[in-house]
Amino acid sequence: MEKYRKQSGRKELPGRKKAAPPSESTDDGLIRLNRYIANAGVCSRREADKLISAGAVMVNGKVVTELGTKVSPHDKVQYGEQSLKREKLRYVLLNKPKGFITTTDDPQERKTVMTLIAKACKERVYPVGRLDRNTTGLILFTNDGELTKKLLHPRHGIKKVYHVVLDKAVTKKDMNQILEGIQLEDGIIKVDAVEYIGDGKDKKQIGVELHSGKNRVIRRIFEKLNYNVIRLDRVSFAGLTKKSLPRGEWRLLEEKEISFLKMLS
Repeated sequence: MEKYRKQSGRKELPGRKKAAPPSESTDDGLIRLNRYIANAGVCSRREADKLISAGAVMVNGKVVTELGTKVSPHDKVQYGEQSLKREKLRYVLLNKPKGFITTTDDPQERKTVMTLIAKACKERVYPVGRLDRNTTGLILFTNDGELTKKLLHPRHGIKKVYHVVLDKAVTKKDMNQILEGIQLEDGIIKVDAVEYIGDGKDKKQIGVELHSGKNRVIRRIFEKLNYNVIRLDRVSFAGLTKKSLPRGEWRLLEEKEISFLKMLS
C-alpha cells in the first residue's frame, strides 16, 4: 500500500514466526476423504462427513464410515454408483461490480457473483470471504479448501486494501483515531494503515489497509465516527491487485501468484 503510507503514526506489527497449522495433506499425497469428495464437486466437506457417517461412500469397494480417513490419488472412491475424481484446483480473481451479492445461491433470486464467473472453469469454486452488495472490488474464488481456510484465518493476517469515498472530509483527528483503534460492538478494530488518497486535497477519499475479516468492518468504522460511506472498493487482496482487470471481469491466477498465496498462508 505504497500510496497509503503518508499518514503519520503507523506502527508496524513486530514479526512473529508462527507455527503452521496441521496440513490436510501429507507428503505422500494422502488427503482426507471428506476433502476428496468436496474436491470432486459432490458437496461441502461438512456434508461429505455426513455421507461418510451414513455409509454412503466406498473406498476400493469397501464402505468407509470413519471420519478422518485418508485416501490417495490411486484409490477408487465411490458415492453410490458414481466413481469420483478429484477436480483440478482452480483460482479465479473477479473485480466485482456493485449490485451483486457474494453467495453461491440466493433464495430471493438476487444477482450473485457466481453468475459473473460462470464461464471461468467447469470446476465448482467458492468465494474466499465476501463483499457486501454495494461494495466493489476483488474477490478470489477457488476449490482449494486448504488455501481458503488459511487465507480467512486471522492468525495469518492477510492484508486487504480499500478505497473509501465518504460524504464529507475526514478530519486528521479521526484519521488518528482510526489508527489507534475504534471500539465497535464486537470489539476494538485497528487498521494497519490509513491515509488520504493522492495529493490529499480531497479529504473525502481515504485509503485503508487492514487484515480484519469482520463483517462490514470498513463501513462500521466510519459510521462510528459519523461518516456515510458513498463508495467502497477493495483494490488489493493478499497482494493481488486490480491491474488490467476491468470491473465485472475475471481472470485465472498465474502459477507464480498461486505460489505466492500459498507462501503467505
